Amino acid sequence: MIFVFRVTTGQEKIVSQMLEKKARAQKIAIYSLLVPENVKGYLFVEAASENDAVNLAQKTRHVKGILKSQIELAEIEKMVKAEKPAALTIEIGDIVEIKSGAFKGDKAKVTKIDDNKDELTVEFTDMAVPIPTTIKRKIAKLVKKSGDEAEY
Repeated sequence: MIFVFRVTTGQEKIVSQMLEKKARAQKIAIYSLLVPENVKGYLFVEAASENDAVNLAQKTRHVKGILKSQIELAEIEKMVKAEKPAALTIEIGDIVEIKSGAFKGDKAKVTKIDDNKDELTVEFTDMAVPIPTTIKRKIAKLVKKSGDEAEY
């Protein structure tokens, strides 16, 4: 049975670690703990029974309560499944427009992509001397793909 624990927002990982230690120490029948990154303030606990889930939650710091209704695995899969954002389609050579910051409204050509840091290195098209600048991917909006012939 899967139970939904309401926890203090931002403390989900810490609470899951505390719950894991408590379950091991008290030998509470807990099968799994899930802390989805895109669902704030909640974590999912798979327990043998409702009593086990309640015992686990009692007197645990940052646990605000357990939702009364159980949740199906299919519902959790919908919440956890990450959809690929449109911003990920930006490739080297593409022209992007900066959506915020000091360069808001400027257009730039992507010269390097760092997926680990979610950053782009760009050269602004309207500057006399192109200076490579690193920006966050989320502030760039795709204007023109590298293969398109249309003028930007």
